[in-house]
Amino acid sequence: MLRIDTSQPNAAQKIATLRAKLAPETGDVVSEAGRKKTIEVFGEPLTPVDVIERICRDVQKRGLAAVLEYTAKLDGAKLSAETIRVAPDELAGAHAAADEVFLTTVRRIRENVLRFQTAILHSDTTLRLDHGGYLRQRYLPLERVGLCIPGGAAAYPSTVLMTAVPAQAAGVKELVVVAPPTPFGSYNQDLLATCHELGITEVYRLGGAQAVAALAYGVNDAEAPTEDRGGALIRAVDKIVGPGNLFVALAKKFVFGDVDIDSIAGPSEVIVIADDSTDPEWTAADLLAQAEHSPGSSVLITWHPPLIDAVDQAVDAQLAELSRSDLTRQAIEEFGALILVSDRSEAAKLADHLATEHLHVTCSDPEEMLTQIRAAGAVFLGPHAPVAVGDYVAGPSHVLPTGATARFASGLSSNDFLRTNSVISYTEANLRSVADDVLTMANKEGLTAHAASVTRRVRASK
Repeated sequence: MLRIDTSQPNAAQKIATLRAKLAPETGDVVSEAGRKKTIEVFGEPLTPVDVIERICRDVQKRGLAAVLEYTAKLDGAKLSAETIRVAPDELAGAHAAADEVFLTTVRRIRENVLRFQTAILHSDTTLRLDHGGYLRQRYLPLERVGLCIPGGAAAYPSTVLMTAVPAQAAGVKELVVVAPPTPFGSYNQDLLATCHELGITEVYRLGGAQAVAALAYGVNDAEAPTEDRGGALIRAVDKIVGPGNLFVALAKKFVFGDVDIDSIAGPSEVIVIADDSTDPEWTAADLLAQAEHSPGSSVLITWHPPLIDAVDQAVDAQLAELSRSDLTRQAIEEFGALILVSDRSEAAKLADHLATEHLHVTCSDPEEMLTQIRAAGAVFLGPHAPVAVGDYVAGPSHVLPTGATARFASGLSSNDFLRTNSVISYTEANLRSVADDVLTMANKEGLTAHAASVTRRVRASK
C-alpha cells in the first residue's frame, strides 16, 4: 500500500494524486479488463467520458437497436425486445424458490430502512399570515424512478433495498430496476426475489451507460411493425439513482437535466481514522472490505506511527483468507493508502479534503472528532460500527456520494424522491398590505405589467 507521511515535502502531491484518481472528472478508476473492452468495442482507447457520450447519444438516437448492440458488445448478452424485460413469472419463480432465511432477512432489513426513511421524511409546512392568507411548502413524490443495480463482479440485492425502500417511503408509484445481464445482475435469483418481495414488477436486463440512457430517454423499438408500437418499450423516468462503476456515474452526469439523478456514485471508498486505541486487525478488515469491490479506495489516517506497520501487516495476512483476494489486492495496491499525520486536527482536515463516501471514526472519543469534520457521505462511529452494517441493515441508504463529491452532495434518502412546490394564498387584505412593496420593486425593475396586476386589484377593492 502507498505510504504517505504528511511531514514529508512530497506529501501534498501524493495526496493530490490519490484524490485525482477517484474524481469522476479526471479519474480513470477502470479495471484492466474494462480498458481492454473499450478498445475491443470502439477500436481505440477512448476515455470514459468519450465512451459514455457515444453510448448515450446513440441510445437517444436509435433506441432499442443501440441498446441491444451495446448489451451484446459490452456484456456479451444477445437480447431482444421480448427478452430484455424480466418476465413476471420469472420474478415470482425466483421468489418462490428463494431461501426462506434470506427472505426473512430481506423483510427485517426492509423494516429497518422503512422505519428510518419514514422518520426523516419531509412533510408539508404551512405558515399562517396576518389578514387570513397562508404560505405552504408542499412535498410530492416523484411518479417514476429508475434504480441502477450493479452486477458485474458481485450480486447486490442489498442495493435494491437501499434504493427502492427509500423511494417507497416517499410514495413513488413506479420503480424501474436495471441490472446487467449477468449471473450477478438480472439473472441473479436472489436479486429477482428481492424485487418481487418489494413489489417491483419492472426489471430490465441492462447495465452500464446504455441502461442509464434507456432510463433517461426511454426506448422505442423502431424496427417493430407500426401496428405493434403501442408505446415505448421502456418509458423514461423522472430520476435515476443507484451506484455503479465510473461509466455509470459519468452517464448519470451526462443525462442530468433530461432527468434528475441522486449523485455521482462511483467506486466505493472508505477512510478510517484510527489511533493507539484501535485494533489493527479490525482496521485491516475495514480497509479490505472496501477494496473488495475492486476498484475501491481504502485509506487509513492516523497519528500513531506503529499502527501503520501493524495495519499493513494485517492487510497482507488477511488477503490470503479472502475469496476475491486477487482483485482485492489489486485495488488495495492501486487505490489504498496509509497516511501518517501529526495529530487529530490534521486528520480531520485531511478527511474533509478527501470528502470520502464512508468515514469510519474508530479512534478514541469519536464523537469529538466528528465535530471537526463536515464532508463525508456516511459516518460510522466507534469500533463496533463497521461500514458493513450501513451497507446492509442499519437504515440509512448505502448509496452515497464518492470522488470527493461529499463536499456538496448527500447520501440517498427518502427526501430525494420528493419534489416541492410553494403555495401562496392571499386574501384581499393580504394583497393590500404588501401592494406598496410590490409596486416599489416592479417600478424599480421597469416591469409595469407586474405593477398593474396589483394596482388593478387594489383599486377594484376600494
